[in-house]
Amino acid sequence: MTISIRQVEKSFGRYPALGGVSLEIKDGELLALLGPSGSGKTTLLRAIAGLEFPDKGQIAFDAQDVTFAGAAERGVGFVFQQYALFKHMTVARNVAFGLDVRKGKAKPSKAAIAARVEELLNLVELGGLGKRYPSQLSGGQRQRVALARALAVNPRVLLLDEPFGALDATVRKSLRKELRRIHDATGVTTIFVTHDQEEALELADRVAILNHGVIEQVGTPAEVHDAPASPFVCGFVGEANRFEGEVSGGVFRAGGIGVAAPGVADGKAVAFVRPHEFVIAPAGFGAHIQRVTLQGPLAHVEAVTSDGIRLQIVASRADAANYAAGATANLTVRAAHVYPA
Repeated sequence: MTISIRQVEKSFGRYPALGGVSLEIKDGELLALLGPSGSGKTTLLRAIAGLEFPDKGQIAFDAQDVTFAGAAERGVGFVFQQYALFKHMTVARNVAFGLDVRKGKAKPSKAAIAARVEELLNLVELGGLGKRYPSQLSGGQRQRVALARALAVNPRVLLLDEPFGALDATVRKSLRKELRRIHDATGVTTIFVTHDQEEALELADRVAILNHGVIEQVGTPAEVHDAPASPFVCGFVGEANRFEGEVSGGVFRAGGIGVAAPGVADGKAVAFVRPHEFVIAPAGFGAHIQRVTLQGPLAHVEAVTSDGIRLQIVASRADAANYAAGATANLTVRAAHVYPA
């Protein structure tokens, strides 16, 4: 199912949560709404769900106007951060809940419900645990139950609000892969909210980046990381060193650091350099190496230039010998993102 969001605005009192947001979500897509706290991503998700109604604008599902339709009318499945499972019900009854409460002809037979529950528990790799209670499961397992319950009613769209926020890092990484697998198996149009950029870049087909209630950029993970549309996106997505300086004749300079800035007008500017874009070069600028930390195949280097500019550098572990703590290294920059200030 396609979702069209057109110039949606929403305020809470004097606080503008969404300021004219427009977004097209493709059928079967897995889209991440990424942004810092207060950026409007959860408000947008709730507006899509029918849990909030916009002050202005329109929301359409497959060209059908659902702007002021309730959540039940929209046919959405919603997964909350805190699972919201019924503690007094078994896993199987939790998954079946949305089907059990249907009335009349809309309610499947007991056998059909049981078959659907078994199918979904196997899909989320919880087969055989239907008789357990939520208290007998781990956090990751409870989140899988919540996902199965949302899928039980065959939703037109699946919405997830910080689905892994309450889990530890190891479980989060495992469930990311599971969510991607389940999405690919079901083909349900899926939108999830996160403030974790790594999560968004690993999981999503496309990422919509919000800031102060507006969308800064929509694109594939590679597009938003490698071709950021604004200084905010560049600083928020991926790690980057931020430098304030000036552009003159197509070159940005901040102290002894100089990088090409084609197409950027002369004047004050800000440049972002990814940590892996620094390289050792005989004719580069000098930097005093303060600390080197080895993490797996990478070396994380902290350095400072003679102008007092601090640098975060990432090199391969094999190149770590070029960055000896206490020594001075000559560096140059392969590429940077430069914006007028």
